[in-house]
Amino acid sequence: MNWSSWQPVLLWLLSFSCSAISEENHAHESVKNHTGEKTDLEKQVDSCPADCVCNLDGTVDCGGVDLKEFPKNLSQSILHLSLQNNALEVIPLEELSRLQSLETFNLQNNRLSSKGLPDDAFRNLKNLRYLYLANNKLTVAPKYLPKTLISADLAANYLTKIYPLTFGQKPNLRSVYLHNNKLTDAGLPDHMFNASDGVGILIMSSNFLKYVPKNLPKGLFRLHLKNNKLEKIPKGAFENLSNLRELYLHHNYITNEGMDNETFWKLSSLEYLDLSCNNMTQIPSGLPRNIILLHLEKNAIKTIPANWLTQIKHLEYLLLHNNKIRAKAIHPLAFKGLKKLHTFHLYNNMLERIPSGLPRRVKTLMLLHNQISEISRNDFAYTYFLTELNLSYNKLTSSKIHPEAFRKMRLLESLDFSGNNLNVIPRGLPKNLHILKLKENEINSITDGVLSGMAKLKELFLSNNKLKLNSVYPGAWKQLSALQLLDLSSNQLSYIPTDLPESLQYIYLQNNQISVIPENAFESTPNIKGIYLRDNSLTTTRVKGTAFEKLKFLQVLDMGAYTESTSSKENITEDDSENDADQVSQNDK
Repeated sequence: MNWSSWQPVLLWLLSFSCSAISEENHAHESVKNHTGEKTDLEKQVDSCPADCVCNLDGTVDCGGVDLKEFPKNLSQSILHLSLQNNALEVIPLEELSRLQSLETFNLQNNRLSSKGLPDDAFRNLKNLRYLYLANNKLTVAPKYLPKTLISADLAANYLTKIYPLTFGQKPNLRSVYLHNNKLTDAGLPDHMFNASDGVGILIMSSNFLKYVPKNLPKGLFRLHLKNNKLEKIPKGAFENLSNLRELYLHHNYITNEGMDNETFWKLSSLEYLDLSCNNMTQIPSGLPRNIILLHLEKNAIKTIPANWLTQIKHLEYLLLHNNKIRAKAIHPLAFKGLKKLHTFHLYNNMLERIPSGLPRRVKTLMLLHNQISEISRNDFAYTYFLTELNLSYNKLTSSKIHPEAFRKMRLLESLDFSGNNLNVIPRGLPKNLHILKLKENEINSITDGVLSGMAKLKELFLSNNKLKLNSVYPGAWKQLSALQLLDLSSNQLSYIPTDLPESLQYIYLQNNQISVIPENAFESTPNIKGIYLRDNSLTTTRVKGTAFEKLKFLQVLDMGAYTESTSSKENITEDDSENDADQVSQNDK
């Protein structure tokens, strides 16, 4: 499913150079009449206001020309007028009232106050369909807007009051944008959308509402109320919204006491529900069965009971990170029957172990930043479909990871153990891995055969450990025949690893103790593109320039500012450098 359709619809900003005007309705305006006289639109083009652009399709574009006054003597026949991005403070009623054919009026990004916008400013615009007033200084909404209106944008003003006929009695109205204002419950009429049931998009985020507005239009399919002061959802607030597909309630103060079992139940079309960043201590009951994506992160949820989620048969994404959930508070049957649930976030909780009863068809499981200290043999015995598992920044030790814990995970491609207390790479890792992250542990050796069979591994991250060359079993790297990225930075290596795989494209060796680069250092990696060696103990006399000559695909060679040794200080010749390199190699072996 394409989840981009769930993102808030971007406002259509008027493009006057590409206006699509019905040829059937307006073709007569672009030709001379039978007497040979010019039409009103042709006269408008001839007398176009300074710095504006006028077209025969009825468009006048005066956007961004630093206008301080409303342009005068505009043709009564113009259809689209853009005055956006100027410095207008007043709209004269007598000038605006003449423009009775106007369909699109763009006034966003000006300095309009409610005092400079007459109550009757738009009353005579009987054909107005699109009105853009965002980013001005309005404190109250216009009292009257035309019945023909399709979309109204009053976002980013200082609105404290909406009138009954601002949006009421508008049968064609489809979208209203009121976010980033100063609206309170007292500033909204009880029937704000009376006889405007066709409104599908209502954006009222970032205001000061404590309650969900009353009598919302029945046609709503997207409702944004995030970042308000909502504490309670009144009984029946959503009962008539059977078409609602997306509901955004995050960043409020909603508690479980502020809802009841039927708050969301009648939202039969709801697919996206965002209740993150509220004050809930448990998952709301009575959630509708068609939800696909459920945001519950950043609350104070402590438990996941049995049968609480099982009615949501279509659930695919469950986000419960940043709560206070312990593994023992998750019922073993909490996810029973959720056959479509493939992405589960439980990071930043209080899990002391792997929860039992994990969703069987989960593909992405995020358990990072918990208190997990052990992985038992059967913790992942039924998660056959896992492709990504993140266990980073827990309290795992190598001895507490059962060597058969991953035996069933044949589809796993990405595994992250970073930021734990591992001293060796765990045995029994899935052979299908493409990405393995083990950075920021205490790994001091790679024991014999632990990487054997990983023919699909493309990226291996081992930075910030305690590896030395003699602590890696012979041929370990060569076995990784598909490896493209190897990160060994911030370890204790004294030499470039030998037997690197031919497939390698990037190697990170910065912040080690490497002092010599011999001529054959990268002989086995002809396809390498990036070599990172800064912050080592390299000197110019111990770096063989010929080591890089045959690397035809090399794009990045980062060696930092290494020391240039002089003969008076160390008296090291190139022959001495080669001898030193051989000696280092022998010592490491």
